Amino acid sequence: MPPRWMRLPLQLSLAGLVGLAQAAPLTFNAALDQAENTSPALAAQRAQVGAAQSAAIPAGALPDPKLFVGVDNYPVSGPMRGSLTQDFMTMQKVGVMQEFPNADKRRARVEAASAEIAVAEAQSRTARLKVRREAALAWLNRYAVERKLALFADLERENRLLATAVRAQIASGRAQPADAVMPKQEAAQLADRHDDLVRDLAKANAELRRLIGSAADEPLAGAPPAFNLDAGTLRQRLHRHPELLAFGAETRKAEAEVREAVAMKKPDWGVELAYQKRGAQFGDMVSLQFTFDLPLFSKTRQDPAIAAKQQELARIDAEREAMLRDHANELDSDLADYAALGQQVERVHLEWLPLAQQKVDLVTASYQAGRADLTTVLSARRELIEQRFKLIELDYQRTSTAARLYFAYGENAQ
Repeated sequence: MPPRWMRLPLQLSLAGLVGLAQAAPLTFNAALDQAENTSPALAAQRAQVGAAQSAAIPAGALPDPKLFVGVDNYPVSGPMRGSLTQDFMTMQKVGVMQEFPNADKRRARVEAASAEIAVAEAQSRTARLKVRREAALAWLNRYAVERKLALFADLERENRLLATAVRAQIASGRAQPADAVMPKQEAAQLADRHDDLVRDLAKANAELRRLIGSAADEPLAGAPPAFNLDAGTLRQRLHRHPELLAFGAETRKAEAEVREAVAMKKPDWGVELAYQKRGAQFGDMVSLQFTFDLPLFSKTRQDPAIAAKQQELARIDAEREAMLRDHANELDSDLADYAALGQQVERVHLEWLPLAQQKVDLVTASYQAGRADLTTVLSARRELIEQRFKLIELDYQRTSTAARLYFAYGENAQ
């Protein structure tokens, strides 16, 4: 039967797994697909794309025509005041008016609307990248915590063997009775660590649930994928990062807005057609007139608007360059971390773990022979335990770094 320090945490963790016996296991790829299918952020981006597509439909259309009704030359004094029919100049009129923005302006509006769709689609791809990356990191985090928790079965077995060896040493007179307390103290320290990991597992599961919903309560299955990364290839794909590609669409939109501002210097025109009814003794009339804008004050009206749009274009170019530098720095930093972590994982596998295990075996043999004290045994054992946990942590950090690189420059740039 497990010791008391393991019973309560195991009961708490197992209680949450009782209802999962019939649940489908959650693989790495399944978590990513679930996150993408259920993400509110991606739903919002899809709505934004739909809104941009709908807004583009009327972008190049003419303004709505206007209906006007009124009275011309209505007498307010003299013998015919207040009459609509006696004076030959009095006319009741009804007509329509249509404005015609210049062709360059309408063309620029169509281009801006089309670019707005591209901007929304680019933002949607960036949001998808973020969702899949976050889901991948959350799955990997939970996977690493569960691996650490799985070590405690071996640690508990080793602790029992240690307690048995201590009792044998005490019975043979090779150890002090106080040594019997040390394995219990060791077990208490491991219990504290186990509680911390149970807490970390709850947090990791909460983060995964935020991203994929109730599917996060399913048990994990499978191992993380092997991300095949090549530094040269990733650097070639730097400019194709979704966040950088989004600036291309924003640039096209800003350029279209500059052209629209320039087109404001060209006059728009309009036409009015009216039917005018007079008294029965007079004939009805029809009138037609044209209107033209007169952009006479362009230095204080159109030119500042053009300058503002050009400054917006300059801002986008500067922000793109800044983000390119940030991503280049991030890429180089992650590649350096990935290389260093790979070497450290290999070193723990080939050197640190075997040496720590060898030290435990040698010290334990010396203790059993009465040539070493129990403190030395426990110290060597703690070093071995730390190397086991270190291996899992290093492996998690390396895989997480690989995931960030893959979803930024691998999956989205193929």
